Amino acid sequence: MSRVYSPPIRNTVKPHMRLAPGRVAVVQVLLGLLLLALLSRAIYLQVVQQDFLLNQGEARFRRALVLEANRGVITDRNGEPLAISTPVQSIWASPVDMNPVPTAKLAALSRLLELPQAELQQKFADKKREFVYLKRQISPQLAQQVMALGIPGIAKQQEYRRYYPAGEMLSHVIGFTGVDGKGQEGLELTREKMLAGKAGSRTVLKDRRGHIIEDVAAIEPPRDGQTLALSIDKRIQYLAFRELSAATEAFKAKAGGVVVLDAQTGEVLALANTPSYNPNNRAVLEPEMRRNRAVVDMFEPGSTMKPFTVAMGIDAGRITPDTWFDTRPYMIGPATVRDSHPNPSLTVSGIIQKSSNVGSSKIAAMFSPEQMWTFYRQSGFGISPQSGFPGESSGRLRDWQGWRPIEQATMSFGYGVTVSLLQLARAYTIFTHAGALLPLSFTKLAVPNPGRQVVKEDTARKMRQMMIAVTEEGGTAVRAQVLGYHVAGKSGTARKLVGGRYASDKHIGLFVGFAPATNPRLIVAVMIDEPSIGGYYGGTVSGPAFSNIMAGSLRILGVEPDAPSNNTLIPEQQISEVREET
Repeated sequence: MSRVYSPPIRNTVKPHMRLAPGRVAVVQVLLGLLLLALLSRAIYLQVVQQDFLLNQGEARFRRALVLEANRGVITDRNGEPLAISTPVQSIWASPVDMNPVPTAKLAALSRLLELPQAELQQKFADKKREFVYLKRQISPQLAQQVMALGIPGIAKQQEYRRYYPAGEMLSHVIGFTGVDGKGQEGLELTREKMLAGKAGSRTVLKDRRGHIIEDVAAIEPPRDGQTLALSIDKRIQYLAFRELSAATEAFKAKAGGVVVLDAQTGEVLALANTPSYNPNNRAVLEPEMRRNRAVVDMFEPGSTMKPFTVAMGIDAGRITPDTWFDTRPYMIGPATVRDSHPNPSLTVSGIIQKSSNVGSSKIAAMFSPEQMWTFYRQSGFGISPQSGFPGESSGRLRDWQGWRPIEQATMSFGYGVTVSLLQLARAYTIFTHAGALLPLSFTKLAVPNPGRQVVKEDTARKMRQMMIAVTEEGGTAVRAQVLGYHVAGKSGTARKLVGGRYASDKHIGLFVGFAPATNPRLIVAVMIDEPSIGGYYGGTVSGPAFSNIMAGSLRILGVEPDAPSNNTLIPEQQISEVREET
């Protein structure tokens, strides 16, 4: 048996390539130190710097999204919507998460959003910003087209846009909201907290393309705003706005206002102004259009104040409707008090019907300035009507201690005191509600608020009866008649102050009245500011608008006539105008 030969194994490592034992130890130590350093760094990052790193990561990928609350609906007293919110989309970008946008996509984005490319690039340039709006309140369809471009860092969010079905006829009452959904004018502003609700939130993680990966906290749902039911009747509002617009146009007036009140509750059923504006399209919106004249403008009310002077005298027992007065012109110091339509003598009823300045000034002279001032204040003059409407005027009633005799006389027929149309309409509730001044309300009332007694119920009844004559033949406002109903009221014509002097060619024409006079249901106050053609007396310019508004409103509410057979309208050509300039 042969043996296999195996050559001896030789050490092929050359002597100069062998590591000395000391060098091996050094390498091992270095590797150990490196491993220790890596381990220490890992412990430092995972333990000591954990919160910092988590925050940095979340800062880049964690987003808190606002879940918009749906703003509350505003309705009229019958549930008709007057302001509603419709869902829209807003496009925003996170520049810190964006890469340079390809030219083609930038051009497409510019076209869809109707924004210049330079403006978009400027928004994208600030890499420190995490949120910037590109376009707000666009249609969901357009937002979908934007998102289809697939540009990283661009996202959409749902918002709500306010829509006003009634348009310009209710713009001064409701107001409008800004692009951020907050109320800017009218009841949208005063009832902001009630209507706005409370926004919710959602915290999510997003990837670099802006896509939501997951929710990292419980979603807090939004709480929608409450529904606001107004006292406004949309049908009466439409009628009032239409007739006011027609009157303003017919007499080429600078402006106009109308207020319709429930005579027994103080609820505002309609309030309109001209000029007006469309809250759905505010591209061209002049300050004059936004002005809520019926609430904020102050003016001297002229002869519409005379019923309060007469009521003061009757309630104090110093006069009766049949008391006679010498109504020829007379002097108070160097000033002469006279009537535009002189009568040698008139009863108190005649003073109301013929609108006698002389008669009302002599009734006022029966009282001290303090007594007259107190009565006017109790009637709501010189104090805010507290309707809750923004910017409402309190008018002006100077302190009685500074009154001169001639000033007390002129205040009795509406000069030297200023009011708003809303304030004046409210004051007439004294005559319609058993002598009590009613609080105003722009919201629908379940139970009427109690009024404050100013005069006796019998005084209010006598005033109603006397004021009917104003709209009958020989009165100053025959054009304010309503077929089938007794109408009571008072016209007023006041010169306007221009540069500290009363202008002879600038007037305010007024009529405030109520019907049915035997059991009042509605109060309507109409103001025409600076009529320039066709007349300027209150009964002439405001009377017809009052008649149309009152007639239509009574029909809408189904109010039974109180003069079905003995009330006929006097033909226009047979109406003899009674001049009245106070």
